Amino acid sequence: MVIGFDAKRAFCNATGLGNYSRGIISGLALVHPEDTLRLYTPFRKAEFAHAFDHLTNVAVKEPASKRKGGSLWRTFGIAAELRREPLDLYHGLSHELPQGMPSDIPAVVTIHDLAPWRYPSHFPLLDRTSYRNKMRHACHRADTIVAVSTSTKNDLMEFLNVPEEKIVVVGQSCHPRFWEPVSEVERIRVKEKYNLPEKYVITVGTIEPRKNQLTAVRALAKVNAEIALVIVGHPKPYNDRVCDEMHKLGLEQRVIFIHEADSEDLPALYSRAVCSLYLSLYEGFGIPVLESMCCGTPVVCSNQSSLPEVGGDAAVLVEPEDDAALSANINRMVSDADYRDTLVERSRIQADRFRQEKVVNELYEVYQRLLRKGVEA
Repeated sequence: MVIGFDAKRAFCNATGLGNYSRGIISGLALVHPEDTLRLYTPFRKAEFAHAFDHLTNVAVKEPASKRKGGSLWRTFGIAAELRREPLDLYHGLSHELPQGMPSDIPAVVTIHDLAPWRYPSHFPLLDRTSYRNKMRHACHRADTIVAVSTSTKNDLMEFLNVPEEKIVVVGQSCHPRFWEPVSEVERIRVKEKYNLPEKYVITVGTIEPRKNQLTAVRALAKVNAEIALVIVGHPKPYNDRVCDEMHKLGLEQRVIFIHEADSEDLPALYSRAVCSLYLSLYEGFGIPVLESMCCGTPVVCSNQSSLPEVGGDAAVLVEPEDDAALSANINRMVSDADYRDTLVERSRIQADRFRQEKVVNELYEVYQRLLRKGVEA
C-alpha cells in the first residue's frame, strides 16, 4: 500500500500536532515496512529535516522550488502531485485536506479539536475564518474522519453536522521519552538546571486563557506553604494576568515560571512533582495528562471536554475554576501517601491504553476498512 500524509506539522512543529504526526508516521513505517509512506510538506525546519531519514520506506515530497512552497502549495499544489503520482490512500494528519485532490483517492483526516467553534474569541478573525473553512472542506471531502476523542467526535456532530457513521475515534499517544524510566541522575540534573524546589506541583501548557493557569495560582494560596507551583509553557498575553494574581496573593517565592523548557527535560520535571495539574477549559485530547501518567505522576485535571476520557479513573477531576477543590486535592496528595500511590498505579494502567503501537494498529485498521469498502463498492 502507498499512503500519503500531510506532513507539514511533522517537519515544522516541535510539540502538539508535530509530535502526533511524527508518532503516527514513524509508527506506521516501522510496523508496516511493506508499505510506502509519502510525506507532503511545503518545507522542513532544520530541527526535523531528517526526522525520517532512517526509515527506508518513507519518501518526502516538496515543492519543486521555494517560490511554489508555503501554505498555497499545501492547499492546492499537493493535488497536482497526487494526480501525477497516484497513491492508495491519503491522510491529513492535522485538520486539512488538499483542495482539488483526485476523487478516486480515499481520504482520511484527523480532527484534534474544534476550538475555533468552542472558543472563537481566542482566534483572530482571519485565523478563525481560515481554520473553519479548511476544517469544513476536510470533513466534507474525507471518506473517514478520525477524532482523537469522543469529545471531539461529539463536537464534529454538533458544530459541523458530520454523520456519526463517518467518524472513528482513535486516541493519541505521546513521545516515547515519557514511557522511559527517569534516572536519579537525570532528576538531579533537571532540578539543578531549573533551580527547582524540593516539593512542587506542575502544570504544562501554553500560558493562555483556555489553559486556565489562574486557578492553579489561586489554589496555591490554600496549599501547604512548603509546596511550590511550577508553570511550564510559552507565555501569551494572559501570562500578565497570571503574574498579577501571583503578586496579589503574595506568592512570588512559590511560583516558578519555565517559559522555554527543553522537551527532553519534561519527563524529569513531571516525575519530580507531587502531582500534575491540567485545568484546561477545553481540549481535543490533553496530552499533558497522558505525559504525566506515563511518568508515574498523579493528575488533577479539569472535568471538561476530553480530559475525563484521557484520565479515566487515574485522574482526580475537578471543576476547572474551583480553586478550593483543587487545593484540597493537592493537600491530600501531599499528606496521604497511600492515596497518591493508588493514583500512580492507576495512572500506569490508564496510560497503557494509549501506547503508540496500539494507536498505530487502530489507525491501520481504519485504512484497511476504508480500502475494503472501496473494493466492495
